[in-house]
Parts: sequence; C-alpha cells; structure tokens
Amino acid sequence: MIKKKVQRLLDEIENEYIYTRRMTGKGKLDPRVKSAISSVPREKFVAMDYIDNAYDNGPLPIGHGQTISQPYIVALMTDLLELDADDIVLEIGTGSGYQAAVLAQLCKQVYTVEYIAELAEIAKSRFKKLAYENIKVKTGNGFDGWPEHAPYDGIIVTAAATHIPDPLLKQLKPGGRMVIPVGQPYFHQELMLVEKDENGELAVRDILGVAFVPFQGERDA
Repeated sequence: MIKKKVQRLLDEIENEYIYTRRMTGKGKLDPRVKSAISSVPREKFVAMDYIDNAYDNGPLPIGHGQTISQPYIVALMTDLLELDADDIVLEIGTGSGYQAAVLAQLCKQVYTVEYIAELAEIAKSRFKKLAYENIKVKTGNGFDGWPEHAPYDGIIVTAAATHIPDPLLKQLKPGGRMVIPVGQPYFHQELMLVEKDENGELAVRDILGVAFVPFQGERDA
C-alpha cells in the first residue's frame, strides 16, 4: 500500500516538473532526488492526525504555525542544489525534519537549525529513531546560520525571508548554491537560486512563485 502511495506521489511530482519547466528550467526530476524521496518514509514525519495524507502532494501542519512542505517543492529545492555525495549542507528551518532527511540521502553531512525548540527536539528524536547519523540539529536563529561548520556547499532555507540574510551568503562556499524563498509573509514570494562563483561573485535567479511560512528571527542586517 505504501509503495503504491509513494509511486503515485512520484508521478505527481514528475507531472508538476513538466508543468513548471518553463519557469524552473527543470523538466525532469533528477533520478538521485527521486530515489531520496522514495527512501524517506514521509509518514514518520507527520502528525498522527494527518497520517492518511502523508503521501499527498501538499503541505501539512506540524504545529506551532509551521508546516511540512509540499513534496514537489522539497524535490525541486533539493534538485536545485545539485548536491554531490561529499557535500556539506546547511538547512535553515528544520521543522518536521523531512527536508533534512531527504538531503541526508544525497550528501555527506546536513546541519540544520530550528528556531522553535520543541520542533528541534522532536526532529532530533526522529533522526535518532530512523538512524539518520549524518544530520546534526541545533535550536537557534537561522538568520545567523551555523558558522562553526561553514563554508557550505549548499544552503537551503525553508521559510520565507524578506531578504537574503547576509550571514548565509558569507557561509556559502565559492562554487556553492543556496535556495531560499524571498518575499512578504502571506503575500507574493519567489523561490530564488543563489550561486556563488569561484571568485565569490553572486548570481541570483528567480525560479518560481511559492508560499512559505515566515522566517523566524529575521533581522535587517
């Protein structure tokens, strides 16, 4: 039954890739990302009240005004990072832990920061139960990143900021990529891809209109 639900979800993600290809530049899901989505048991990352909807292609509440993201968006953001097996990734906004679990299938190490302490502890417990040994969680303000482990090959932000935090730009390795939704809470937001070249120069590209919960703890500088 679960296998059928997973396959249906993958088919829906593939169809959405085709539908949005002119905006995203991606008409096909990377097979490695597809495998990662397949291998992570999404039902372990949702509340019991929503267990029957775990493999729907939509966001679900996780408490504290937060959500587990739509699987298509998880796949797309992961895909845009273009990760290699030896990469080190920073995630801002652990939430349920689902996005970090997907990333962990594709890279060497994931460091993830969660603003809400209770969500961080729940995610930490899930990772331990599911034996995700290459994910480290801390409670903190994601605006500051996690400088102790910088620079990062990839940075992914799972909440909408009004601007791209400068500390995160500084912690992105030359040659690295950042995916972040930017815009006003509950209004228009744009998923952005930030690329830093080997000389440290930045290129920013709008990818797709999105709707994320607000970035917690954001500052002007």
